[in-house]
Amino acid sequence: MTNRGTEDYLKTMYAFEQRGDRASTSALAAQLQVADASITDMLKKLSKKGLVNYRRYRGAELTPAGRRVALRIVRRHRLWEMFLVKFLDYSWDAIHVEAEALEHATSEALERKLDAALGFPTTDPHGDPIPTADGECPASNLVALSAAEPGEVVVVSRVSDADPEVLKYASSLGIVLHRKIRVKETIPFDGSLRVKVGNKERFISGKLATHIFVETV
Repeated sequence: MTNRGTEDYLKTMYAFEQRGDRASTSALAAQLQVADASITDMLKKLSKKGLVNYRRYRGAELTPAGRRVALRIVRRHRLWEMFLVKFLDYSWDAIHVEAEALEHATSEALERKLDAALGFPTTDPHGDPIPTADGECPASNLVALSAAEPGEVVVVSRVSDADPEVLKYASSLGIVLHRKIRVKETIPFDGSLRVKVGNKERFISGKLATHIFVETV
């Protein structure tokens, strides 16, 4: 049995791990908005429980047991995001905070019913993979739109949910999951792109293009 604080730490560390970043004390403190000393104390406690490997000045990493807990919470979070969009008509930029609250209050039985009601989805509304009930999460082979070449036609398969404003702006440009984008021009000066989305030409900033992940058609 884990509490909300433990689950938040483990889920945050998993997010760092997925980005290839080191879960240092200062990085965790900034993400969780907690003092460095509190982070250190919590990491020591989680280490004693066998959920993380913690070394002073070297940060921490999840143990297999810690990763299982993290994946369980990530699974519930993403299932709730799907539920909010599919059944309650939430927009994809307004679901994160609601799912944060719901994920911690979800039993195994409710998780199973939720999964079945949704039709056993494999991705969430942002295109992120939903871990299986067995704790498996497939690796992604997607590439950022910023890497696309002129003339390529790509399909949007994921948009980062790290910033709701990114999701709102992407929507305003017609960029949603499964939408085809034709890359017309890339501008080396600032990394921006001229693209065709549907019947409209759009300019996409280099920054936004790094948050949009695609597959080549």
